[in-house]
Amino acid sequence: MKEKISIEEFSKIEVSVGTVRSAERVPDTDKLLRLTVDFGEEAGPRQIVSGIAAYTEPDALIGRQLAFVTNLEPRTIRGLESDGMLFAVGSDESFAFLSPDRTVPPGTSAH
Repeated sequence: MKEKISIEEFSKIEVSVGTVRSAERVPDTDKLLRLTVDFGEEAGPRQIVSGIAAYTEPDALIGRQLAFVTNLEPRTIRGLESDGMLFAVGSDESFAFLSPDRTVPPGTSAH
């Protein structure tokens, strides 16, 4: 079992719904997709790099609303800045995206 965290630590994590506007494979990688995700922010969509290429085709993500962690410090992955992290569960056959059961405005926060 992993270490338990306090409710104060947990409350620091921001999970928001974003709408995927574009998705493409990152050249010369087997696992990475580069997503452009709309969170309804004034600055415009964010670029998020995610290791999910084994689970989905890029075109299948366009227009989908998915959950993302949105307050991580940006990091560079294969020369691309990633400004968030896809929030998903499982692996192999159990892999699944977390998404709302109906359309919500981009940027809607999880509570």
